[in-house]
Amino acid sequence: MRSSRTPLIRRTALTVTAVTAAVTLAACGNDDGGSSSGHEGHGSSASASSTGDHNKQDVSFAQGMIPHHQQALEMAELAAGRAKSAQVKDLAARIEKAQDPEIRTMSGWLKAWGEDVPSAMPGMDHSAGSGMTGMMDAKDMTALAKASGTDFDTMFLTMMIEHHKGAVEMAESEKSKGSYDPATTLADGIVTTQTAEIKEMNQLLGKG
Repeated sequence: MRSSRTPLIRRTALTVTAVTAAVTLAACGNDDGGSSSGHEGHGSSASASSTGDHNKQDVSFAQGMIPHHQQALEMAELAAGRAKSAQVKDLAARIEKAQDPEIRTMSGWLKAWGEDVPSAMPGMDHSAGSGMTGMMDAKDMTALAKASGTDFDTMFLTMMIEHHKGAVEMAESEKSKGSYDPATTLADGIVTTQTAEIKEMNQLLGKG
């Protein structure tokens, strides 16, 4: 009995050793692939091959759209306590709900790519974004913060239309020149959503 069991035990031991080695090699393979799939941001490494590598346009898009979105959030946050129109308040709430997660997503991409992430601090230096289309300057933001009631509504809608137009322009550039699939998909969503909101805001201003 002992001689017949020995080969079985030996084969079992060899099998366990082989499985352990395979698992170890697989783990090493994942470690080696981490850098190549790091650009995924919030995506899984399994989808790395389908999303493609990022290029300079993708980096520029994320680094530009983050402060652009941050300013839109600052404007939208003012609406809760200053807007008179329930429709303006609802629009502002939707802008916050859509753009805050997008900021986190784009920040994740930049971190994964080893690129600088624009500051998300409130009260950002608006002069720094003056070169981006649709961005308001410090004077505009101060005026909006001081307004209330129907004056705020009109000023908010007028400013946000221009802001959205700038975002759509930036997103269109990403769609045509970007190579990172999640970024071009996000850009497409921005174009669709903000174009619809521009139409809605023009209607609220009586221009629709």
